Amino acid sequence: MDSRGNDITYNAGELAGQAQAKKDDVMNQCQEGLNHSTQDSSYTAQASSFLHQTGEQVKNMAQGAAEAVKNTLGMNTENTPTTNTSSLNHPINPSNPSNPSTRI
Repeated sequence: MDSRGNDITYNAGELAGQAQAKKDDVMNQCQEGLNHSTQDSSYTAQASSFLHQTGEQVKNMAQGAAEAVKNTLGMNTENTPTTNTSSLNHPINPSNPSNPSTRI
């Protein structure tokens, strides 16, 4: 009986060791999964921030381009004075030599 008791104790110890090893393996897998999840959410936050910044830059560039076109065409009312002084500086007068007529 003594040998049988030792076998049972040995088997119990072996099973306990295997259970501990399995538990450690599962815990390591959980920790690795948590690390990957945290890392993935960090990447997602970085990508979101990058896309937001890029979107703002594109929007600002488009607004700048629209302002440049308005300025070129003389349609930008934000930067022009409220009174029309262009007729004072360059009156449309056929007898004014600084503003010759293109009509023949």
